Amino acid sequence: MARLLLKVQRYFRRKPVRFFSFILLYLTAGSLVFLHSSFSSDRSGRSREPLVPDTGITTEEGHGLSRIGRVFKGSKRPLHHYRPHQMKANEQETPEWASRGAEHTTSWSHRGNRRTSKDTEDERAKYIGCYIDDTQKRSLRGVSFFDYKKMTVFRCQDNCAERGYLYAGLEFGAECYCGHKIQGQNTSENECNMECKGEKINLCGGANRLSIYRLELSQESARRYGSALFKGCFHRPDNVTLALPVSAVIEKMSVDKCVDMCTEKELVLAALSGDHCLCGFPTSHFTLHEHEDEQLCAQHCSGEDFESCGNENYFVVYQTQVQDNRCMDRRFLPARTKFLVALASFPGAGNTWARHLIELATGLYTGSFYFDGSLYNKGFKGERDHWRSGRTICIKTHESGKKEIEAFDASILMIRNPYKALMAEFNRKYGGHIGFASQAHWKGKEWPEFVKNYAPWWASHTLDWLKYGKRVHVVHFEELKRDLFSQMKKMVVFLGLEVSEDRLLCVEGQKDGNFKRSGLRKLEYDPYTNEMRASIDGFIRIVNMALKKRNMSGVPEEYRPR
Repeated sequence: MARLLLKVQRYFRRKPVRFFSFILLYLTAGSLVFLHSSFSSDRSGRSREPLVPDTGITTEEGHGLSRIGRVFKGSKRPLHHYRPHQMKANEQETPEWASRGAEHTTSWSHRGNRRTSKDTEDERAKYIGCYIDDTQKRSLRGVSFFDYKKMTVFRCQDNCAERGYLYAGLEFGAECYCGHKIQGQNTSENECNMECKGEKINLCGGANRLSIYRLELSQESARRYGSALFKGCFHRPDNVTLALPVSAVIEKMSVDKCVDMCTEKELVLAALSGDHCLCGFPTSHFTLHEHEDEQLCAQHCSGEDFESCGNENYFVVYQTQVQDNRCMDRRFLPARTKFLVALASFPGAGNTWARHLIELATGLYTGSFYFDGSLYNKGFKGERDHWRSGRTICIKTHESGKKEIEAFDASILMIRNPYKALMAEFNRKYGGHIGFASQAHWKGKEWPEFVKNYAPWWASHTLDWLKYGKRVHVVHFEELKRDLFSQMKKMVVFLGLEVSEDRLLCVEGQKDGNFKRSGLRKLEYDPYTNEMRASIDGFIRIVNMALKKRNMSGVPEEYRPR
């Protein structure tokens, strides 16, 4: 044994041999480690790819009282998570994005000019061609929606079929249009050459070109209009021909028959007057603003005893599934402006909804102090512009610092009941723009900490804008919901634009948009403690007094306390 050790010692004394031996041992050890890690990964079945949000946008935390720090790098801006200065800088934000999984296109899609064998078997949708689409007079005039990140052929078809439409069309790789008939000319297949944003293997139309499918399985569902919205009972308009230009006498009248007829005519309103069915749009001749007692329309339908069909003097009115396209066109300002108008609000006070309404009412894009990829992908094209670009009619902001406020020449200030605004922002923070926070978040430490830090910000945000704003037009979220027409009319005038009443009536029918939560999710308990309420009520009194000092009406009745 001693002789063996002596031989090993003499071996390693030779420098070249010793050097190469160490290298060999190092490489062997590294190979063993690599093989072990690969074997462990294969057994666990877990992906080794990093998990990142699909927006590709990074989060930058804010500093200072009610302020969010901003850093621009080139033309891209980070997505901000709004919060007051009291919260710790190193606090971890819960991501607002959620991976929903890839949407797979089955037999409903077409790949260029080819169709798979599965397409032939199922026949769930038939690709019928490429069509010209005029932005002023759409080829498909039903519901439309956009997604500049995840649009697929199947998603468009599924949404149109779910709403009972016969046709689904895709345009610009990201826009989906539905309709009951095609009102455009066929064109060369080569013009529908844009890949779908959510799947590169399929084509989704082109520039002002629609890839149109006929939804074979939707014909039966297209006769069902359970989602037609009852608008109420209304007095016969003075000029029926102008107010409701399409009419017909229907044997054995029913609500479904009248709604079906008006939907096939691509008209928004279906009015029942005994055995007469009349169709049209909301206009100054028939605004639907003066409701009558429903008992005046209580005459039974000849084809359905349990439904009311109105009479010669009082009409029962429904809103069909047809999208009113009179207010859907949008564009950037034709000439850049240096006069900047803020659309300011505390987070959760309805800023995104107000932007949707303003874009419909004015036909102009709104901008943003930030960059939110999810909003841009849903059709807010002004989101990508720098807020000083001068191409948008107003700019969304949650800032409340003196310097930031004075950068604007005028402002529309959105205010909402803090009890509702705090819950809405908490849902956005932990559930996304239209999602909800989980019960664990409501019952955990997150909610009390959130109220403690955000409730004072609700008050200071309004106070700062009232103090430093140059021209301030206050809009209460609750009053906008209650009287949308007159409130939007005031906003359009404040923006220095001419009011189109027909366009505003169109806005009333399309008011919800893509970012409306289906009401705040009902909790099993009241999330506000007595201590929280005492604090929030104090902030409401302060804001109420500040508004009255500016000779403005105080907070609405829905707020507490009075």
